[in-house]
Amino acid sequence: MHVVSPCTFPLSMSLDLVGLRKAHGGRAAVDNVSLSIAPGTLLALVGPSGSGKTSLLKMINGLVLSDAGSVRIDGVDVRDAHAAELRRRIGYVIQGIGLFPHMTVAENIAIVPRLIGMPLPERSARIAELLALVALPQDMASRYPRQLSGGQAQRVGVARALAARPAIMLMDEPFGALDPVTRDELGQAYRRLHDDLGLTTIMVTHDMTEALLLADRIVVLHEGRIRADATPAQLIAGHPDPIVAELIAIPRRQAERLAALR
Repeated sequence: MHVVSPCTFPLSMSLDLVGLRKAHGGRAAVDNVSLSIAPGTLLALVGPSGSGKTSLLKMINGLVLSDAGSVRIDGVDVRDAHAAELRRRIGYVIQGIGLFPHMTVAENIAIVPRLIGMPLPERSARIAELLALVALPQDMASRYPRQLSGGQAQRVGVARALAARPAIMLMDEPFGALDPVTRDELGQAYRRLHDDLGLTTIMVTHDMTEALLLADRIVVLHEGRIRADATPAQLIAGHPDPIVAELIAIPRRQAERLAALR
């Protein structure tokens, strides 16, 4: 992904999760989670299926309302934020990408700018800027999702999430459905984009290796609770929690097996 001048984007915003709780069918999906995330951080949420990662992500952008606790962006509770303003501040990228098949790439990218009332000439310029930003050719604007490769479609998903110039990006297994080469390429490209634009990113992943290589900070969730909150270097050095230790052991064992092949 080629990055254009970051001065067109807002500075990153602080993000605070305070005592978040959410239950589904009587079971706690998120259980008293509190996090303060500094502007500019790329934080990875890691844990097994059903650990509360996606529920937590959706509470940040208001898709799911918490049963208790609050999400604050620059000190403002998201429950008190205007819906259009919230969409403008927070970008959202999912594994399935979620592009509308009946819309062109340009129309998909322009969804949020159109909803928030961005004038047509500005929307057109923004589409061209974003295609350059994610390293896609300009003639791709007229294509439909069915005409894209998986990697191209995921780049469009990132472009769409950035269309309204958000300061915060939420990514739910964004590269999980891609082949390993494309996944690694897009992961590294997104990390550069995150740094150049000064974004704050919360990324859900099942892949501990991906988290260790991309994130500044890793939060391990298990049964809705935080079991670890540390930098990659701190986790690699060892952790007393057996669940966390087992997650860290997986990439270590893989590295040892690869080394043995030599």
